[in-house]
Amino acid sequence: MATCLTIDLGLIGYAEAYALQKRVVAARKADAVEDVLLLCEHPHVITLGRNGRREHLLASENVLRQKGVEFYETSRGGDITYHGPGQIVGYPILNLAAIRRDVVWYVRMLEEVMIRAAGDFGVVANREAGKTGAWVATRKNSPPSAQRAQSGTETAEKLGAIGVHISRWVTSHGFACNVSTDLRFFDLIVPCGIAGRQATSLEKLLGRRVDSREVAARLTQHFGQIFGLDTRAASQGGLFELLREVELTRSGAATVAQPILAVQERA
Repeated sequence: MATCLTIDLGLIGYAEAYALQKRVVAARKADAVEDVLLLCEHPHVITLGRNGRREHLLASENVLRQKGVEFYETSRGGDITYHGPGQIVGYPILNLAAIRRDVVWYVRMLEEVMIRAAGDFGVVANREAGKTGAWVATRKNSPPSAQRAQSGTETAEKLGAIGVHISRWVTSHGFACNVSTDLRFFDLIVPCGIAGRQATSLEKLLGRRVDSREVAARLTQHFGQIFGLDTRAASQGGLFELLREVELTRSGAATVAQPILAVQERA
């Protein structure tokens, strides 16, 4: 079974995480590192996919500035989405050529990771035809137990989003699962470009506090099982050291190593 290194980056800025992804992707393409799963949370940020529509951003630059929300246009697929504290973001950097060369299958399997993780907490999440992500059927003004109904019986709300990029069969970007996310920030956008649909979170559905670390552990477990990978926890420092060695080897110069990213561990 192939190994996948899993690294918890804690709370990290979107730009820093994106820069790190690019470094890992370059190393993975060179077959200099194993598959990697980066897990993190971001400060408030809105990202627009390469096929997204700018009009799905409902807030002005001034409003975003007042609320402390950054905005980035990205290379991932999909439309517009929000990331923030209380949301587990997963960035798999996998060599799909060694797993399965099928982009649609890959997206479905990322959905399955979130669906199974939600199920571990008693939440029935499903897919929706023609849409990506993990969805939960909800009834307005109903208790959490009634909200956990089969998809299709009521209007579904989005629990997890997906947006990926694949180059030479190496993946980047990934999935985002709402745990204790402040859902009011989704009002700044048309989530994933789907009008009339709302986002939800595990805490909203369950009506109780949910430990993000426990959710991250479940996501990692199901990720390994679904993709047939032996997930092994690695340290941030170990990853950065490995990347520096790879970059030094490829460049042949000891002066090109990039500084270690400053990240903040979860409390």
